[in-house]
Amino acid sequence: MGLIDQDSSGLIDCREADHAPAILAILNEAIVNSTALYDYHPRPLSAMSTWFAAKRAGHFPVLGWVDAQGELLGFASYGTFRAFPAYKYTVEHSVYIRADQRGRGLGKRLLTALMARAQSESAGQKVHTMVGCIDAANQASIALHTALGFTHSGTIAQAGFKFGRWLDAAFYQRILPTPHQPLDD
Repeated sequence: MGLIDQDSSGLIDCREADHAPAILAILNEAIVNSTALYDYHPRPLSAMSTWFAAKRAGHFPVLGWVDAQGELLGFASYGTFRAFPAYKYTVEHSVYIRADQRGRGLGKRLLTALMARAQSESAGQKVHTMVGCIDAANQASIALHTALGFTHSGTIAQAGFKFGRWLDAAFYQRILPTPHQPLDD
């Protein structure tokens, strides 16, 4: 498989009605087969209503990449980092690619677009720091983040336990030049 053909696919804003089942399938595959998510059990479709409601309430984007037939190949989003007011300019992001589409450059396209959206104050975004929590053994995700200017900001050893072993959670961050006028309130 080669890199994604820009002419036959593209970036979209995901909508619950159109994309919830495809997003759920990508998430559930990651839950069952990887340490990209520290969940144990696949989520039910009903969980997507809550997930999308939180994204809408926080004005957080859900970006997707679709093929020429409109099939979702991957998605990226961000949300609240910590629920205290002083963290309002920091978000935690996620990028998930459908298993059969990994290694084709989609993660880079989605994370780059997500960073651009985070800096788009005209779109109501006021993000200064993007944080990614990555399983420390996930070298592909670490390489992607490093290539896009994220720096390692710490690792919590044995933060999770899945597949019969302890997992280390590595944090990577990227400081953005926005917002242009941050406020304490």
